[in-house]
Amino acid sequence: MGVTLAYETWGEGPRTVVLLHGFTGSRASFEHLKPLLSRSVRAVAVDLPGHGATPLPERSGREGFIETVDAVIQLARSLGEGPVDLLGYSQGARVALAAAVTAPDVFERLIMESGSPGLHRRQERAARRESDAQLAGFIQARGVDAFVERWESLPLFDGVRQLPAQQQAALRERRRACTTDGLAGALGALGVGVQPDYWPSLHRQRLPTLLLTGARDEKFTQLARRMAAELPVVWRHAFADCGHTPHLETPEAYVREVLSFLQTPWYEAPQFEHTALRREASTP
Repeated sequence: MGVTLAYETWGEGPRTVVLLHGFTGSRASFEHLKPLLSRSVRAVAVDLPGHGATPLPERSGREGFIETVDAVIQLARSLGEGPVDLLGYSQGARVALAAAVTAPDVFERLIMESGSPGLHRRQERAARRESDAQLAGFIQARGVDAFVERWESLPLFDGVRQLPAQQQAALRERRRACTTDGLAGALGALGVGVQPDYWPSLHRQRLPTLLLTGARDEKFTQLARRMAAELPVVWRHAFADCGHTPHLETPEAYVREVLSFLQTPWYEAPQFEHTALRREASTP
């Protein structure tokens, strides 16, 4: 039967954008962008499996990841508005890329924030599955509050710790609203260790794509550079003095980049132009 995604819509703009949050997030992860985006887009903010009101997939592992991707595609089709845009952050960026690769006719443009196409080597995927299983065990044994404290201490989120105290507290409460079963199950169904390797598919991904990272997030900025070298039609931007979560750390600049990309007129370039376009559009 598959999983049915919970979601909400907001905004009155002419373009429909499906928003996919990161691990420990929910449809509420993008609420702070409403004042900046509502006039320009119609947002469809999703709860991914194991988060918010969406149950876990029926299966775990790679099958659960594919089930989730199929659910995103089905949701986009059910909107009945023709091709829609996809924006995903971190975990959501990986799901968004998978959906775009799987059903390019359903989507018009793709935005990936701090995301990756997965792990290329089998041994790396196996090691990541093991580490995610250990983290899931920690969540089940110690509970969500202990996990959130551990999660928020990661160097990856240094930028978040620079946010105003009230904003940090609101983010922490949203994370604490997750369940132990939901987070542990999401690691088993949506983790990078179970995700298929989409690196070999990038050169066939014809949707115009925007890759966003924080310049201080060296790992994902480097991944974005590598992706930009493979994608046929790509733009890339790294926000200065920003870490893994640009949508939180610099929302105004983030929205400017998103809207500039979505509002740029586009046409289907001939095949022979793809390499030139890639070189011109990708920032060094």
